[in-house]
Amino acid sequence: MNTPTDEQAGLTLPLALTPIVFLIVLLASSVYLFGPDSSYGANQIALVLATCVTALVGRRVGISWTACQEGIITGIALGLGPTLILLAVGMLIGTWILSGTVPAMIYYGVQILNPAIFYAASAAICAIVAISIGSSWTVAGTLGIGLMGIAGSFDLSPAITAGAIISGAYFGDKLSPMSDTTNLASAASGVELFDHIRHMLWTTIPSFTIALLIFALLGSSNGSTPEEIELLKQGLATEFNIGLHLLLPLLLMLGLVYKRFPAYPSIVASALAGALFALLFQGDAIAKLAGDSDNLSRGFILAKGIWISLFDGYTSNSGNEFLDSLLSKGGMSSMLNTVWLIMCALGFGGVLERTGILAYLLKLALKGVNSTGSLITTTVFTCIGTNVLAADQFIAVALPGRMFKDEFHRRGLSALNLSRTLEDSATLTSALIPWNTCGAYMSATLGIATFSYAPFTFFNLLCPVIAIFYAYHNIAQKPLEGAIGSTA
Repeated sequence: MNTPTDEQAGLTLPLALTPIVFLIVLLASSVYLFGPDSSYGANQIALVLATCVTALVGRRVGISWTACQEGIITGIALGLGPTLILLAVGMLIGTWILSGTVPAMIYYGVQILNPAIFYAASAAICAIVAISIGSSWTVAGTLGIGLMGIAGSFDLSPAITAGAIISGAYFGDKLSPMSDTTNLASAASGVELFDHIRHMLWTTIPSFTIALLIFALLGSSNGSTPEEIELLKQGLATEFNIGLHLLLPLLLMLGLVYKRFPAYPSIVASALAGALFALLFQGDAIAKLAGDSDNLSRGFILAKGIWISLFDGYTSNSGNEFLDSLLSKGGMSSMLNTVWLIMCALGFGGVLERTGILAYLLKLALKGVNSTGSLITTTVFTCIGTNVLAADQFIAVALPGRMFKDEFHRRGLSALNLSRTLEDSATLTSALIPWNTCGAYMSATLGIATFSYAPFTFFNLLCPVIAIFYAYHNIAQKPLEGAIGSTA
């Protein structure tokens, strides 16, 4: 982390706010002019231009372009790991559709799940799996894909479904000792991991309970008719050889993550397992995807079809418009726009940090703190702001965690309150920001614009609110050992 030095001493509030205001104006204009399509290029241009303005501010306080460029490169480097995972998920979606894994999830899912309980059941299923494997991204990229397909089959809201998937995935991620952000929050605050998890129960359990109740109330009994579901099943069975054995790539993926294999090789291995299953069970589907290949032998036709699914995804041409829209997706190429967005956002975050603007604004935020309530509130909004500006949840956890740790200690509050607040705000709101690595990933993987699903991520929205409510009413604010206490 870059900390302000003497060369950034010339920073003033107007200078620090200049790139922030500039970006807000450009993003608002982008959304006004392009609507839901703003993330397909317009937002990227806004972020690039804001990066240039930040560099000019840096120059004004004595920071060279070379130093700013180093900050941009460092910022982008933080996103290379998530970018590799994102591209691998594109491969996985393509081969899992071609192999029949996703179609099998939809085929059996519509028989097990009922539209009336679908949203609540989706959140609960994702929560259970996320606790066991500790990865919201993996849950969204595996179970999430199947659940989105099932929702489409039931003619249910894709935005609410995505909200339920993300709510469940992040609930499980927060409470799993295998989660990256859970470990990071405890480390940044200097608390023991399982103490941190136990302290989070105060906010996570009420928030998720309320979210489940809302999802249950939103359940619909007006989904597709049994006849429509039967037609969908027939269409899937016509296009693919359906069987329970096709779910094995999913079990492989979950097993690898549970055994703590790194995410990227696990996803690539699971994508290749999908390719193998396609070879074994979906030869006709591969040949159809390969297209006009009369001059090729059978072996080369199969290789071409699988290759296409890896880089360009699966394209369904069944003649059934709904089925074709449901299954035509995936491939590394489908993730390139999201990679573009992530790189531009992280570049902006990197130069903000290098110029000292981010640290300057964080320190400024502490000046208005005069109680436990205002401290927690400031921490929450600082984490959200860092998510917006730095575009990465790890920075939004680590940077405020380091900067606010002494203030919590000074006020006689245990660092457990800080670690919990970091998760309640930084971890959970990362998926609600389109250009944040998490928001971009969820949008690309689930196929729903971030601003469309964000209002339905009830768990993610409730946790920060409950954290602030607790702080002002002095509920579950653990005092520092040996301290008398603090006022709300």
